[in-house]
Amino acid sequence: MAIRERLIEYRDGPTLLEGFYCHDDTRPGPLPALLIAHEWNGRGEFVERKARRLAWHGFATFALDMFGKGKRGTTSAECTALISPIVQDRALLARRVTAALTTVKGLPEVDARRTAALGYCFGGMCALDLARSGADVRGVVSVHGLLKPTGLPSPGKIRARVLVLHGHEDPLSPPEDVLGLAKELTAAGADWQVHAYGNTMHSFTNPHANDRAAGLLYDETADRRAWHSLLQFLDEVLR
Repeated sequence: MAIRERLIEYRDGPTLLEGFYCHDDTRPGPLPALLIAHEWNGRGEFVERKARRLAWHGFATFALDMFGKGKRGTTSAECTALISPIVQDRALLARRVTAALTTVKGLPEVDARRTAALGYCFGGMCALDLARSGADVRGVVSVHGLLKPTGLPSPGKIRARVLVLHGHEDPLSPPEDVLGLAKELTAAGADWQVHAYGNTMHSFTNPHANDRAAGLLYDETADRRAWHSLLQFLDEVLR
């Protein structure tokens, strides 16, 4: 087994973006592909570790870039400045994720018929909005993601199967948001499931999350359970 990594430049209109791509080049291709959308601070080591780990399971993984090549946030103010324009323009958000999907589907190692998307926190919104856009992906996964609807006209039926891995005590996506998403997905005819972990807050898969007052806290048990559920779902939709 040999995991190959490289950075790939791509564009959304005039905006230059840079994704992190890896795959096991000893596996016979073409490989099922998985987009991975980052948290509010930009594409960094957290999602790149996820990409490497999932590449070991046989997926061609692409940690996408929502902000632009080299753009990262290191403080709350910087992260807010990066995320706000995109959260406030959900059409832009969907278009930017779609640019990554188009890039991945064109890679020689990838089976364009077998693609899915995964996102963490802000990235969870990105994954859900890709499904909401009607994109041709087999499944999407939101992990402690932002769940609020886009406010845009619905394209109709959601074709992607949807998995939401959620901390019940997440202050950024309270229970009413989970219920609203369930109603939205049902109305769109989606095949959906929500796994809610009790006594679990936002960022529960991130070992660096340690701010209980803000509702950001790593939870080893929920992280382990979510990982198993993620792998089971990906095997179901991509194999």
